[in-house]
This record gives sequence, C-alpha cells and structure tokens, in this order.
Amino acid sequence: MKSLTIRRPDDWHLHLRDGDMLKGVTPESTRDFGRAIIMPNLVPPVVTKANAEAYRDRILAAIPEGADFEPLMTLYLTEATDPVDVIAASKAGLVKAVKLYPAGATTNSASGVRDFDKVRGVLEAMAEAGLPLCVHGEVTDADIDIFDREAVFIDRVLDPLRRSTPGLRVVMEHITTEEGVAYAASVGPDLGATITTHHLIINRNHILVGGIRPHYYCLPVAKREKHRLALRKAATSGDPTYFLGTDSAPHVDPLKETACGCAGVFSSTNTMSCLAHVFEENAALDKLEAFASLNGPAFYRLAPNDATITLEKQTDPVEYPAKIETGDGPVTVFDPGYPLHWRVV
Repeated sequence: MKSLTIRRPDDWHLHLRDGDMLKGVTPESTRDFGRAIIMPNLVPPVVTKANAEAYRDRILAAIPEGADFEPLMTLYLTEATDPVDVIAASKAGLVKAVKLYPAGATTNSASGVRDFDKVRGVLEAMAEAGLPLCVHGEVTDADIDIFDREAVFIDRVLDPLRRSTPGLRVVMEHITTEEGVAYAASVGPDLGATITTHHLIINRNHILVGGIRPHYYCLPVAKREKHRLALRKAATSGDPTYFLGTDSAPHVDPLKETACGCAGVFSSTNTMSCLAHVFEENAALDKLEAFASLNGPAFYRLAPNDATITLEKQTDPVEYPAKIETGDGPVTVFDPGYPLHWRVV
C-alpha cells in the first residue's frame, strides 16, 4: 500500500503549555489533528471553569489562521475541587474530562490528589453526569520501583476507585505495561486507554544503553520490550478500548539536557508518520483509522471528524525538523531511530 486516507485523527492527551511555548508548539498539532484533549497541569493549574475558559481562549489565539482545530478542555482534580463548578463546566460544553494526577507523579503534579476520600463527591457527580476521569496511573510511593508503579496503581488505586464509584467513566492515560493492556481489556465500555506514539517505538534500552538519552525520558517511563510489544498488539488490534493520546509534552532543550532533566517526549510534529510506520510493520494499516480517528471519539461520545487526511509512502525519507524553535527556546522533536517514509499530504 502506498496511500491511505482516513478520517482526520484526534489527540486524546496533549500538552500545549502556555505563553511563548504554547504559541510555538500549537501549530505542530493543528497541522494533522482535528481535536485534542488538553492537559491542565499549568502553573498554576487549570482547576475551575473560569480557568478553563481563559486557557481555551489563549489556545484559540495561538492556532494558525485557517487551521481547523478544537481544543477540548480538562480540569485538574484537587482535593478542593468543587463538584458544582465541574458539572457546570461540563454542561456548558467547555470541559470534556477531569484529570487525576496522584500528587508528585509527573510534571507540575504537586497539586494532585493524596487523599481520595476528599474527592469522592466530585467523582460521584462525574459518574452521574457521564464526565470521564483521565488518570495518570502511577503510585508515587518511594518504596515502589519506578518500573512497577503503573501495575501497582491498578491494583491499589484504580480498581478500588472504580468499584467504589459505579458508573464512573475512566481513561487510563498513556498505558505502558502488559498489566495496563490486560486491565483495560477486561473491564468494559466505561474504561478506555490511550497509548502514546513513543511507547509504541521505544523501550527502556533506548533511554539507557550507550549513554543516557534525555529526549526519550518520559513519565510513565518506557518499560521492557515485552511491554512495548503488548502495547503494539493492543494499538493495532482495532479494539475500541485503545486510542491515540500522544502525551506530546514539550520542554526546552536546556531543561531536558541537564543533571535532573524534565520528563516528556515531544511527538506532535511526526506522530502520523511514526504511526503509519508502526502499523505497517504490524501488517495493520487497515486498523490505523480506528486507533487514531474513531475509537477516541466513540469513547468521548463525540462524532468522528468529517474531514480526512491522506498518508502517502514515498521512496525518500520524510524530512522533519530536528527541533521546533519557540519563544522559550528549542524543543527537540521525537526521533524514532529510523527513517520515516509515510507523510501526510
């Protein structure tokens, strides 16, 4: 196959940041994607309807003229979140999900949840309203190995939380393990799972072998090869449980290439080329539309995009910039480690 036309894809987990970074990276997502679930972990975080309205307006102002892109806003769940405000934001059509960060789990997560009893009222209101909870699924206990934190979270936090809140719709974001794949498949239609571009391509060796490669460091951290293969099998299966959430997370190079580098992989620029390569390798190009364009809208109870994109395979490698220049500084684009021959035309 040399050409593939699919519904325009969406990104169900995206970081756009704010200020000059927002202005610099937003065009990289609007080029190929129709919509994106926007992460709320700014400083300070997006915790109220008013915060979300203001942030949406800043995003809209950063969208290039002529681009057709809709930011789907989320609220950051804290122990002080007001359920009345959350439901008002949902009923207004502004907010499509609420984001749960266990406190200290990842970038700008210090305001996250420590005591889940303090957010029961919000979760119950969300269950009644059908508003999804997007979950960063890792425990933060110092005694739990970083490579085990997703699996432990499922057992200790996610499964009990779901059982105690019947009807709560949950997205397991950026799953990285066999356990995550299996749990998502076992639950039913009220649970979905996003998979990132980079976790389909790299394992932990890419970060550590031959020297530390900071631009592959992300949270959740990439795991063993068996987990990457489980993610590939899930993503290319066509199963509606799994859909694309890039977790594209820009940091300027000086904050990545340092003694204590930030976690995040920036993949918005070349995600569709990377995915076409992965799906072709798995003899599943016919399943790419489901993963990138159909399963996510179905979970969020939205129609798929009417517009389409066409991917073409070319003989020479596609040339992507190594870095995106922003007003805050350069951001390195994800390097899959091999030439890409599929491009969006």
